[in-house]
Amino acid sequence: MSADRLRINEVFHSVQGEGTRAGLPCAFIRLTGCHLRCRWCDTEYAFYEGGWRTIDDLLTEVRGFGCPLVQVTGGEPLLQPAVYPLMTRLCDEVATVLLETSGALPTDRVDPRVVCILDVKCPGSGEESRNHWDNLRTLRPHDEVKFVIADRADYDYAVEVIRRHNLSERCAAVLLNPVFGALEPVRLVEWMLADGLAARLGLQLHKLIWSPTARGV
Repeated sequence: MSADRLRINEVFHSVQGEGTRAGLPCAFIRLTGCHLRCRWCDTEYAFYEGGWRTIDDLLTEVRGFGCPLVQVTGGEPLLQPAVYPLMTRLCDEVATVLLETSGALPTDRVDPRVVCILDVKCPGSGEESRNHWDNLRTLRPHDEVKFVIADRADYDYAVEVIRRHNLSERCAAVLLNPVFGALEPVRLVEWMLADGLAARLGLQLHKLIWSPTARGV
């Protein structure tokens, strides 16, 4: 695999739909390929669809958006070795670079300027066994940890992980996102309030603005 080429599913300019920067204009680079098959995945089209592009080509397109916030996502971006120099070059040119990763691969090679948005897979995903727990030990203060919650069992699992690893004190945000269409946000809020959980509710803003199945948004 070339050191300066990546298989890219889509590049687009929209608003950030999740996390602490939800609502901000953001450029997205979505890479092709993922080795997980989460039951609730909403980007299955990124498993296989995409074409090869160079880092220079991607940077040119991102510059054209004139946006100070860029997210590298997937699929699972860390499967492609050229993503590391891509992120470093983005950091050299853009104010804030986000990486959304499944948490199943080591993040120790990621440029320290990048904000890692690290998923921890709950049992409802079907991929709980793939969590790479060392990633939680090497969190930086600006990183974020996300749990996608399908039901009460997922919530209880997330609470145990948050407390065992003291996540609320060790990263910028702990996010609990209900699976869209499977768990009502109000139910998750009730559980969080009852437990006094030091975490943030996450909603997929883009699915409220556009169709939940829309691409490129």
